[in-house]
Amino acid sequence: MSSCAQDGQTKLVALEAQDGDAIATFAGGCFWCTEAVFERVIGVKDVYSGYTGGKEENPTYRQVSYGKSTHAEAIQIIYDPEVISYQELLDIFFISHYPTQVNGQGPDRGAQYRAVVFYHDEAQKKAAESIIQKLTDSGKYKEKIATTVEAYDKFWMAEDYHQDYYELNPGNPYIIQVAIPKVKKLKKYFPDKIKAKYKTEK
Repeated sequence: MSSCAQDGQTKLVALEAQDGDAIATFAGGCFWCTEAVFERVIGVKDVYSGYTGGKEENPTYRQVSYGKSTHAEAIQIIYDPEVISYQELLDIFFISHYPTQVNGQGPDRGAQYRAVVFYHDEAQKKAAESIIQKLTDSGKYKEKIATTVEAYDKFWMAEDYHQDYYELNPGNPYIIQVAIPKVKKLKKYFPDKIKAKYKTEK
């Protein structure tokens, strides 16, 4: 279980892209971390934490975090493809998680923390499969890439207290020890993709 519990209300959401915007859905461990990373990326308008990839209806944090469901913690991103491409989002996603770790990310272990690209169309599927193949061929990793590519189905919005958790709980030990290093990694590798208001944050 993540140290990242209490339950609240979850709801099934069907986000629709408006005015030329697009949607991306990624699972890469605790959603507190992945949400914080992508909130800082230019062209990203909104990031929502939630649960997807499983069969249970109305999953709760307690069920998911204790491995009592088949869902993964995930984020859904609304972005402007004129500013940031899906390929660039994938590039950021693959430096922000451990793509060879099976059923877990860092200190968080279990299938609920598995890494998945949930594609919304064939173009996203091909892009995700392509980057995994390139990473495999590059020899960068000794282990096999464990991140999977799966068709998107439903997204259940996590309880309200999980949304913007990084911003609202800066003193949380998990945020300090796990999430902040991931944000710093984003800034190291993609300094030109950081929103202006986040460039000076420590």
